[in-house]
Amino acid sequence: MSDDAPDPADADPAPVPADAERTPDSEILDDLFAVIESRKAELPEDSYTASLFTHEKGDNAVLEKLGEETTELVLAAKDDDTEEIAHEAADIVYHMLVLLSMKGMDLEDLRRELRERY
Repeated sequence: MSDDAPDPADADPAPVPADAERTPDSEILDDLFAVIESRKAELPEDSYTASLFTHEKGDNAVLEKLGEETTELVLAAKDDDTEEIAHEAADIVYHMLVLLSMKGMDLEDLRRELRERY
């Protein structure tokens, strides 16, 4: 990894209690973007997401991560490793959402563009 900050995907997810409400799939991107926006506003010291907003490289930190994760996705696809493809695709989506937030954009900007194309 080219960055001294841990990749969010490297952390073990907290166990979800069996009776816990899960975010519906149709809302997961909205919920993730809300967390990103919260980290951007609050800048907790132990947050990987917050570290991307305060990194000395500025936008380049997340741009480098997008490049790194894209390369990893391509390699996973080349190896036909579907589990790794999903993992790397999720990393790309996460870092793309951070980039949108950095640029003062939101999911509606992305949705609008997709609607215009499709």
